[in-house]
Amino acid sequence: MKHYQYRTQGTCSQAIEFDIADDGTLHNVVFHGGCNGNLQGIARLVEGMNAAEVARRIAHISCNGGPTSCPDQLSQALKAITA
Repeated sequence: MKHYQYRTQGTCSQAIEFDIADDGTLHNVVFHGGCNGNLQGIARLVEGMNAAEVARRIAHISCNGGPTSCPDQLSQALKAITA
């Protein structure tokens, strides 16, 4: 399992930490900052899912009409790693 930290841009959260197992599954997602309850929910929902599938599903979600969101930032982090 490999640990990653991603500095977010354009969101209330400042960073996302997560692990990706050798089989490509996502684990231990933690958002630093942002809407605590919503981000805990996202982290629990994606636990154990394939990282590429998570990235596909949550890409291009906006927050309050902005160009990105915390889920979109997670998607961007995962795409950068799994590409």
